[in-house]
Amino acid sequence: IDLIAHPDRPIPSGRISKKKFFGIALIFSALTFIFSILVSIWCFLLVGFTALFTAFHNKYLKDRVKIPAYSEIFTPIQWVTVAIFGYLAIWTMYPSFDTFLSNPFFINHHFFNINDLQNMIILVLFTYFAVNAHDLPEGIHDYHGDKKKGVRTYATSFGMHNAARISFFMFFLSGILGMILFYRTILSPLFLILFLIIWIYVLYHSYQLLKAEDENRKQLAEIAGRKGYDYFLMAFNLIFIDIFIQIILNHFFF
Repeated sequence: IDLIAHPDRPIPSGRISKKKFFGIALIFSALTFIFSILVSIWCFLLVGFTALFTAFHNKYLKDRVKIPAYSEIFTPIQWVTVAIFGYLAIWTMYPSFDTFLSNPFFINHHFFNINDLQNMIILVLFTYFAVNAHDLPEGIHDYHGDKKKGVRTYATSFGMHNAARISFFMFFLSGILGMILFYRTILSPLFLILFLIIWIYVLYHSYQLLKAEDENRKQLAEIAGRKGYDYFLMAFNLIFIDIFIQIILNHFFF
């Protein structure tokens, strides 16, 4: 697909061989497994399951499953792991977790907090829609390569204009979920203000793609996809920075 849609990338352009690229990927994969087991065995199992699913999805399912838009429906599941990983990392640190391991049928309110679980689900949904929203413009940009290889994206299944519509809706929905997350958690107004700024910014680029003419759509799709990816990563950075600042302030000034 990259030979058609991204000929300037390292592998299609010949700047790096597939063998060397695969070797680098294995190193990062090994580091991921090592760090995950240092955090928790549950995190390790989650990473292992996700790695198996991703490999099977990319190798066998991506261009074989006949479900419309299959590729872009399931690809974001890989990123959802980030939210679940964080939840498991904290969950397994609770003192009552040892009680659960010795008696899995004994669950009390100290161990199982329904509000925390709901917040994790909101973060999972935010992650899914934010990632998918940026994947769709990239699918529009890669339309001809995906079409030739039989990869089922929203663009190849429903048309590029409809894919742009769905992407805009997902960006909009992700912003609503981000605001709900702020309302339900300890995130401060600092997070909300900065989040709204980047959300409106990415909505603007998504709207530009939605209204684009056919001859400009491919170029704008690449921009919207890149901005959407930055929006997703920045949202997680804002969550980390906001909580980190609160911890520092509480430790030194309160």
